[in-house]
Amino acid sequence: MKPIARTEILPQLTPGQDWTPARIMQLYELPFMDLLHQAQTVHREHHQANAVQLSSLLSIKTGACPEDCAYCPQSARHDADGRREELMSLETVLKAARKAKDNGAQRFCMGAAWRSPTARQLDNVIEMVAAVKALGLETCVTLGMLKQGQAERLRDAGLDYYNHNLDTSPEFYDHIITTRSYQDRLDTLERVREAGIHVCCGGIVGLGESRRDRAGLIAQLANLTPYPESVPINNLVKVAGTPLQDAPDIDPFEFVRTIAVTRLTMPRAVVRLSAGRDAMSDAMQALCFMAGANSIFYGDQLLTTSNPQFNQDQQLFERLGLVAAANANTHQPATDTLSCTH
Repeated sequence: MKPIARTEILPQLTPGQDWTPARIMQLYELPFMDLLHQAQTVHREHHQANAVQLSSLLSIKTGACPEDCAYCPQSARHDADGRREELMSLETVLKAARKAKDNGAQRFCMGAAWRSPTARQLDNVIEMVAAVKALGLETCVTLGMLKQGQAERLRDAGLDYYNHNLDTSPEFYDHIITTRSYQDRLDTLERVREAGIHVCCGGIVGLGESRRDRAGLIAQLANLTPYPESVPINNLVKVAGTPLQDAPDIDPFEFVRTIAVTRLTMPRAVVRLSAGRDAMSDAMQALCFMAGANSIFYGDQLLTTSNPQFNQDQQLFERLGLVAAANANTHQPATDTLSCTH
C-alpha cells in the first residue's frame, strides 16, 4: 500500500491564511496513527527529539479568588474545600525555588489567585521574580489580568514568561466563566507581548466542550501574532464543590489528539502536559510525548491539585529514554539525541 504523503493529509496554509476551526477539524479527523506520525515528524523538524523541558509551579497566594471559573477550587464563589492563604514570604518562595533547581527544574512558575494585582501586590511579586531570576532559573508568573504598565514592570524585574490561558473557545467560554470576558484575556496577552515578555498560553480540555470547541481554542492560539512560545494543555481536574465536579471524562485518545493538533498548528511552541497528568497512565503520557508534548510541570503539587511525584517522573523518563532539556525547542538532528543521560 502506498504511504500517505504529508502533503496529502496535512492541510497547508498559504501566506496570509489563518488556521480556521474547519482546517483544524481536518487534523482531528485524521486516523490516529497518521496524526501522531505527522505530529512527531513536525516535532523533530523544530525540536530536539526525546528532550523534555522541566518546570516547577508554586502557588504563592492561594484561594479567595473573586472570579467564577467553573473548574477552579480557588474561586470564592464555589463550595470547594480549598485552602485560603496569604501571599508567601520571599524567603519561603526562594526556598521552594532552590529545591526546584536542585531537582532539575529550568523554569520556576509562580501563581497567585487574583483577578488583577494591585500596585502593592505587584511590588511583592517583582521582588520574588528578581530573586528567583538571580538563582539562574527562568521565571514565569500568572497573576490574572494586567493593567497598563504592569507588564513592563515585570519585564524590568527579569520576568521571562507570563501565563494567561484562554481556557476554551470563544463560543464555549461563557459556559465556564462570566466574571471576565474573552477580550479581557486577549488584552492581557497583548500587553505581555508588547512588553517583550514571552507568552505562556493554552487551555483546558474536558470541560464538557465539543471537539469543535477544542478546534476553536487551538485556532485562537495558533492565530495569535506570534503564537505563544509555551502552550500548556490541561486535562480537567474535577474538584468536589466546583460546578464541573461531575463533568464527563474526555476520551484519552481525544486528549492525545489535542496534543498532536497543537503541535501541528504551532510547530515551534513548547507544548506542556500540565494539570491532570496525575490521572494519566504512563502509556498515555508516552503517547502525548509521541504527539509532540515536550514540557511538563513536575513535583508533588500544582497550584492546588496533586501531580506525579519527582521519582515517578524520573522513572518514566528512564523507561522512555527521555532527557531533561534546558531549551527543548533547540532543534538537533535525531542522530544526536538517541543517548540517554541521567
